Amino acid sequence: MKGSEPSLPSAIYSAAQVRELDRIAIEEHGVESYVLMSRAGEAALRTVQARWPSAQKVLVYCGAGNNAGDGYVLARFAAAAGFAVRVSALVPVQRLTGDAARAARDCAAAGVRIDPFDADAEPTRDFTPDVIADALLGTGIDRALHDDFAKAVALVNAGSTPVLALDVPSGLHADTGLPLGDAIRANVTVTFIGQKQGCFLGMARDYCGELELADLGVPAAWSAQLRPVLNRLMPADLKAALPRRARTAHKGAHGRLLLVGGGPGMSGAIRLAAEAALRAGAGLVEVATHPHSVATVMSGRPEIMCHPLEAADELDRLLEAADGVVVGPGLGRSAWSRALWQRVSAANLPLVVDADALNLLAETPTPRGRWILTPHPGEAARLLGTATAEIQRDRLAAVRALAERYSGVAVLKGACTLVAAADLVHVCDRGNPGMAVGGMGDVLAGVLGALVVQTNDLLRSARAGVLLHALAGDSAAERGERGMLAADLLPQIRRWANPSS
Repeated sequence: MKGSEPSLPSAIYSAAQVRELDRIAIEEHGVESYVLMSRAGEAALRTVQARWPSAQKVLVYCGAGNNAGDGYVLARFAAAAGFAVRVSALVPVQRLTGDAARAARDCAAAGVRIDPFDADAEPTRDFTPDVIADALLGTGIDRALHDDFAKAVALVNAGSTPVLALDVPSGLHADTGLPLGDAIRANVTVTFIGQKQGCFLGMARDYCGELELADLGVPAAWSAQLRPVLNRLMPADLKAALPRRARTAHKGAHGRLLLVGGGPGMSGAIRLAAEAALRAGAGLVEVATHPHSVATVMSGRPEIMCHPLEAADELDRLLEAADGVVVGPGLGRSAWSRALWQRVSAANLPLVVDADALNLLAETPTPRGRWILTPHPGEAARLLGTATAEIQRDRLAAVRALAERYSGVAVLKGACTLVAAADLVHVCDRGNPGMAVGGMGDVLAGVLGALVVQTNDLLRSARAGVLLHALAGDSAAERGERGMLAADLLPQIRRWANPSS
């Protein structure tokens, strides 16, 4: 999934919660279930027309249940709109029940050709679609696909025809975002009534493509009794943390940030973090680093005040003057590094903890509080005493566990970075694969530190900082994702750190 559309709402629900919204619409507000299904088919057709305006032929793969019903409605409406349409049915229409059966009957009555799925004949049939619609399975599946369903998914994924998934890509778990064996790799997913958490977790970005929401006429007010599982980070998060500055502002009004790290041979990390902090608006930026790293840190950026440290007690005067600390970029795990970590973690200051500082914390887990932890999945696994695969299997549970165990704000990095504090979890659906390169985490740490000293609010800083970093990455990727460097974000950070200008 590329970054989702800015117009998408913030609230994201579990599959069960969306089914409850469906029930509320039908039972409490009198909306007929077939009306909802018809609206889903109409919404899918609008997506086809908007995304592929030159398309003339549509092939719809229909399975079972309401997802199949949505597909049959799409096929009928597409035919009425002038498309050449075929349906490939994995479940015989006579075995369908309820609204799905009605949708299939209406589709056949409208003259749409419905063929039984045949994995051997499918590639050679005399119909070459411009768009394929995936209406195989809905949100309720929890086991690996098999038989014809697995064959259909493999067939669709092996081709080059654009794919529209209805509700969620078939085979993708609607809550975890993990494929159940295999799953449809869609170009676009139009999800219905409410956004499903599985479109933002796990491996969803590899399967959902661009995400759209069709609310099917279900007002947001009807969901008031449900608490979203996740909330998307929104432009409002940036504006809340970074309002327009007063005309009488001075450097002392925007925070004094201390960054600690940069052991021998690792000076680049702390340099990137420091410049990112400057670009994100920190009033004063100081770096406490190893004497061997001073020249690199200061090279070309005289605005960074750099302090060589031989011993940890030399930190005391710097900590006393600081409003917040970033610790970890390039820190290492030497005796020098450990002494600095112990001094910083004992200070009564808000911290952003990154890189090797996280690994040192994992050796002696302590719920200090007043900090933002920024692990990637491997670091998160060490902090929670588990395997990286377990973190990735349930990222939502992992980020909640980090926030609870360490009494702070947890930022679990990766595709769709998660931000958690207590029982609140936010997700960032911006960013791109070009950011999977060394130094990006150091830049994020610097941005977070800059926001902490400007806002004095850890959760607000984490939400805004993660989004700012991702948006800067998307801006930097306008010239291409491959070959992007962490330093390419620096000028873009300044752009996004001024949301009100």
